[in-house]
Amino acid sequence: MATILFYEKPGCQNNTRQKLLLKQSGHLVEAVNLLEHPWSKTELEHYLGEKPVAEWFNMAAPKVKSGAINPHLFSREEAIALMIREPLFIKRPLMKIGTCSLQGFDIEELKKLINLVEQDEQSEDLSDMNSCPHNNNYSCTNKE
Repeated sequence: MATILFYEKPGCQNNTRQKLLLKQSGHLVEAVNLLEHPWSKTELEHYLGEKPVAEWFNMAAPKVKSGAINPHLFSREEAIALMIREPLFIKRPLMKIGTCSLQGFDIEELKKLINLVEQDEQSEDLSDMNSCPHNNNYSCTNKE
C-alpha cells in the first residue's frame, strides 16, 4: 500500500474516477485542492518534469479550449508563472508517491510504482482515465 498525495480539482469526474482506482487498489489517497494550493515555482517544476511545455496544460481549461491560450507558445518560465497564477491550466492530477512526482494519470507509469487492480476487476469502465468526459457545453470552471 502506498500513500498518494493527489492534487485534484474537487468535483472533476476524471479525478474522482482516478482516486477510485487508486483506492480500490489498496492505496491511501490524500486529496488536495490543486486550485487552492499555494504553488511555488520549485514545487510545481517537480511535477512538470522534462515533458514539452504544451503537455503541462489542461487541454479542457476554458481558455485553452476557446483558443485564447495556446500552450505551444509558452516558454517553461512563462507557463509556470501562468500556472501559479491560474492553476486551472495545470493538467491534472498531480501526484506524489514516495519520492516520485507525477503529472497526469498514466496507468503504465503508475504500474511501475504501485500495484493497480486490473481493469476487468473494476466495477466500472476505467479504461480512459484522462479524456474529459464532459460535453462541449461544459466548462471546467463549473462546479459539479
